[in-house]
Amino acid sequence: MTSVKFLSVTAAAALAATAAFAAAPVKEVESAKGKVLAGENGMTLYTFKKDAKGVSNCNDDCAKNWPPLMAASGAKADGAYSIIDRKDGTKQWAKDGMPLYYWVKDKKAGDITGDGVGGNWELAKP
Repeated sequence: MTSVKFLSVTAAAALAATAAFAAAPVKEVESAKGKVLAGENGMTLYTFKKDAKGVSNCNDDCAKNWPPLMAASGAKADGAYSIIDRKDGTKQWAKDGMPLYYWVKDKKAGDITGDGVGGNWELAKP
């Protein structure tokens, strides 16, 4: 009987862990320009006009200023959210094929200071 309970608890824990990877770590937040996408930390996400669907062109120094929304190992694509392979072999979340990034100069949830930077960065919209 104890082993049956243990197996049930183990199976439930495994299912819960799998569910944690089922959805993209993205939510909608309100900003001065309306609803935008944000990471689980509440920080605004952006897209880069020089990217192509499924391809990140923001690497090296660019990625230091625009950190990618990284996908955890075992993460699974979900609806409009996909996972792309980066040049360095890591994985990144994308919405509608467009890679998602944070902006280092945003300091608190709801900040949108990266919108329009260099004419290449746009708020990621729901």
